[in-house]
Amino acid sequence: MKSTSIVFHEHGKPDEVLRLEEHEIGDPGPDEVLLEVLASPINPSDLGTIGGSYGTLPPLPAVAGLEGVAKVLETGAGVTAIQPGDHVRTPQGTGAWQTHLAASSGSLFKVPADIPPEQAATAFVNPPTAWLLLQEVKQMKPGDWIIQNAANSAVGVAVIQIARHLGLRTLNLVRREELIQPLMDLGANHVLLDNDDYPPLARDITGNEGIGLALNSIGGPSAIRLCRVLANGGTLVTFGGMTGEPVRFPTRNLIFNDICLTGFWATRWMQKVPVETLQGMFMTIFGLFQSGILETRIEATYPLEQFAEALAHNAEPRFGKVLFKI
Repeated sequence: MKSTSIVFHEHGKPDEVLRLEEHEIGDPGPDEVLLEVLASPINPSDLGTIGGSYGTLPPLPAVAGLEGVAKVLETGAGVTAIQPGDHVRTPQGTGAWQTHLAASSGSLFKVPADIPPEQAATAFVNPPTAWLLLQEVKQMKPGDWIIQNAANSAVGVAVIQIARHLGLRTLNLVRREELIQPLMDLGANHVLLDNDDYPPLARDITGNEGIGLALNSIGGPSAIRLCRVLANGGTLVTFGGMTGEPVRFPTRNLIFNDICLTGFWATRWMQKVPVETLQGMFMTIFGLFQSGILETRIEATYPLEQFAEALAHNAEPRFGKVLFKI
């Protein structure tokens, strides 16, 4: 069987280093399975991996794509826990932007088949990051306020949906006015434009209760504004840097408001916890998808052969994920 994949032999800009390649895949060996990839999104972490700036990098050449969902086509001798037709997470470290691959059965994580592939493919990076930001960084209780920039991002949308489920209140920042109402429709408590005018409004909205947690994935002046609206003892957690600008800190708020600046990388958390804890978190995430509490917005889908068009679309202003659907 032939598999088509998007491969990079060196790090660089995606439009310069990615290429479409084909290779043969044989029948699955003992304890192996043959997988057909169903869908895989384009994430900022994918672009960082291709560019060589992400926290972990695969040996080159490498197939691109860090998350996706696949269907089991065939199983080799000795495989009992997984059956043909099952849906599984694409194995980590093998690349998800390909049509078929063989994998060890022990490396696979089953996904409920009643979750649509486009949704299941997005379940392993952004929703877990949102869940962990609300559960692991700072102890929060129902009614507490959080504030986030880039609220229209995949993590931002998941934060809004999960926070509503947990009884937390969200103050959300965006850079385009047309995004305000769609986020309100998703359950955001308030949505404001991310500029120098919003801090007084944020303080008026939250009143004496204050904002205990700020989620930053942009950096630069946007992060400084978040620091300035935090309550005494509040925490700013940085988990991304979309603009590439450094996260600077206002000395006054550090000293007089005793705020805390920290970072968070969901991958490291997942590497450190016991496998039972990791599986429990993913089962929680799957349950949120199945109940309709979580839903990833899909902007567009493309076949692998149109990867240049997909990446160009992904670079445009949008409100939803761009996926490869195979």
